[in-house]
Amino acid sequence: MSSPSAAGPDPSESASVAPVDGTATAPRRSQRGGRRTPRRAAVGRRSFASSLRALEELATSGAQVSVHVADLDTGRTVLSGDDHVPLPIAGLGFVPVLVETAAALESGALDPLRIVDRTADGFVSGSGLWRSLRAPALPLIDLAVLAAATGDPNAANALLDAVGHDQVRARMVSLGMPRSAVLDHFRDKRGPDDAPHVAVGTTGEFSRLFAALVNSTVVDAAVSVQVAEWLSLNHDLSLVGAATGLDPFAHEHDSHGLLFINKTGRDRGVRAEAGVLAGPRAGVAYALTVCFDDLSISHRLRAHEAFRILGTDLMEYTH
Repeated sequence: MSSPSAAGPDPSESASVAPVDGTATAPRRSQRGGRRTPRRAAVGRRSFASSLRALEELATSGAQVSVHVADLDTGRTVLSGDDHVPLPIAGLGFVPVLVETAAALESGALDPLRIVDRTADGFVSGSGLWRSLRAPALPLIDLAVLAAATGDPNAANALLDAVGHDQVRARMVSLGMPRSAVLDHFRDKRGPDDAPHVAVGTTGEFSRLFAALVNSTVVDAAVSVQVAEWLSLNHDLSLVGAATGLDPFAHEHDSHGLLFINKTGRDRGVRAEAGVLAGPRAGVAYALTVCFDDLSISHRLRAHEAFRILGTDLMEYTH
């Protein structure tokens, strides 16, 4: 990963760990052996040194790593690296589909109680909850909950069909996400005529999307609140969310005042997550994507550990 400058990252630059004006930056894979110790990101706050070290080790091992963390109050970027580079993000890419679904429901273009059949054509049998449910059809609004809370691929596919691929593409452009895209439905197997990935995205764009959600500026306040409500039900707290200590099945009203919404994406050799974490001292919007050779459990666990280390640093920044 490369160190960004004020004018944006230079993809040709290979940099060691070095903060810029108090902003921690993470490196791409580098042939240089030296490292510089990062300065503190802010007085009394962590410098994300542990996250930088973990991400640098992944990059050195050959993984593609992209990260963007911004302070919600000031908008200041506190950690970044290759946040302009589109990478595969799997199910994380379906957050804009949820946005378009909420917008269509609010405008009346879609009926929330419209019944959607679970068709055999394109049915994903390898994952998800709907495949194990007896109900062959569900209301559209319930499919949005299922997609957001569990990442159900068949529910997500049904939402994409309901709102339309072209509408999602246009919505992403209007949201300022020109480098990110939903490319295809979820599939059990990808053939030569299928897109190589479900979705691609940049961590910069997805971090800003989550910041806009909690600031109620995605489409309008009603749409922002609806999408944030759906995402607050997400059960996958195994990556960044592991550091929060929240109940994966009931964390939207934390007794300690912790606000956390997130969405993860998982595919072979792909782990991605974006979200918002807010505590008593600060709030952050974050996104992290790691693309790695999934050759063994140890390779996978090393990628997972980097997400958890980032989660720990985020908790220390916000508390």
